[in-house]
This record gives sequence, structure tokens and C-alpha cells, in this order.
Amino acid sequence: MEDGPEALAAAAPCPIRLHDLTVAYRGHPAVHHVSGGFAGGALTAIVGPNGAGKTTLLNAVMGRLRPASGRVELAGDCAGRIAWLPQQAEIDRSFPVQVFDLVAMGLWRQVGSFGRLRPAHREQAMAALQTVGLSGFERRQIGELSAGQFQRVLFARVLLQDAPVILLDEPFNAVDTRTTDDLLAVVHGWRAQGRTVIAVLHDMAQVQAHFDQALLLARRCVAWGPVAEALRPEHLAAARRMAQAWDETAPVCEGAGAPHLVRERP
Repeated sequence: MEDGPEALAAAAPCPIRLHDLTVAYRGHPAVHHVSGGFAGGALTAIVGPNGAGKTTLLNAVMGRLRPASGRVELAGDCAGRIAWLPQQAEIDRSFPVQVFDLVAMGLWRQVGSFGRLRPAHREQAMAALQTVGLSGFERRQIGELSAGQFQRVLFARVLLQDAPVILLDEPFNAVDTRTTDDLLAVVHGWRAQGRTVIAVLHDMAQVQAHFDQALLLARRCVAWGPVAEALRPEHLAAARRMAQAWDETAPVCEGAGAPHLVRERP
């Protein structure tokens, strides 16, 4: 259909563009000369072998890592308005915080660093918990939750950020099938609202069933486009061959320009 999700995504402007982007750890490239744009209003999966640079690329888009060369360009309406869902391993769940308080952190733009939650804010947080199937969990400690329940909490926090661009790092890793299905419904809801979702994923069946676009990464870009095209068998085979040939001691290319993050003015 001409007005289907893929057609709409193709017609939408790219909120994030990568220009010959290279990102390095300790002088060695983890992402190497990647260029392209993430389709606006679409679901894009970043896939590839272990160590391919998928999480590194998300960190560079977020501004958490500085490029060794090239740049990340953010459209004016999403500069500073990107929601981030990290891997669970990055979060210390032993910290004594209740579910409601962690979810409400997603309202920081509305509340401010030292503001107080108003009744309307509390209603928003409770509605987000209901959306992810956690009504009644608001006073539980996060350390009491299962992996699936905690992932629902993190999705609820992202819901409250109301961001035009959402980055998800392995959002369905180590969670049960029911939780995955429920959270995929949330992701589809974001697309229906015109938001841009970029997710690091490992399950190719999930990607093929639910995502519009795929970036197949093996430190370099192997293929980037509609899922059926990007994940063709010959592209997947090429990614595996590239992974086998990685040189962990290779330096970043000489002549790299100064690292920087560009934000387009509205």
C-alpha cells in the first residue's frame, strides 16, 4: 500500500544522520566509516555479530561517546530530546528505589531537577505503569522485580519522556515471551504516533516480523534499508566473514577530522 508504514517512513525526513562516522575505544575502531540516515517515524533494528559495534553506535548517537572522526547530525526537533533505554546490566538494581520513583524520573523535563511532582504528573506515571501491565507495582522495590517486570518499568520511564526519537539497547534480552509481546505492542504504539525507534536486537525473527528497516553492522555498514533487503543471506554471510577477519589491534585511520556532534537548527 502506498500509505503503509514503510512508504511513510521513506517519505519522512531523517531525524538522525551519520556522516562517515568512526568511533573508537582506546584508539581502536569499534564503528568504522558508517554513513546513512535513520528513517523518521520508522522502526529500525541494528543487528550484527557480537562485537559489531551496535551498542557503541547507539552511545555515539546519544552523545555518550565522541566520534574519532565523522559526525552525528541531529535534526532540530530531536536535538536533546532522545529517550534512551539501556541494557539492564548497566543499572544497579540493589539501589533502594521504588518502582514509581524510577518511572517518574521520565518526567524530569516537565518537573525539572528539583521540582515536585504534581497530581497530574502522578497520574501520568500511573498511566504509564498501566500501559506496561504493572498497575499495583508502584510501591515495590526494583530489586524485588523479575527481569521482565523490571524491563516493563524501564519502558514506562521511556513512555513518560515523550521523546520523538527512542533508542533501545537489547530491549527484549533475557525477558519472557509474554513480556516481549507486550513491550513490542508499546513499540508499535510509538510508531503509530510517528516516533522514530532504533533498537539493537539479536532475534532476526523479531526483526523480520516487527521492524521496517535494518542496519546490518559488522563495525562497518554491511547493508542498510528495508528489512527484507538488508538481511538477505549474502549480506548476513558477508557480516560473518567480516567478523572473523577483525583485527582488534588495528588503529583508527590517520587523517581523521576533529570529533564533534552537529545539531541542525530548527
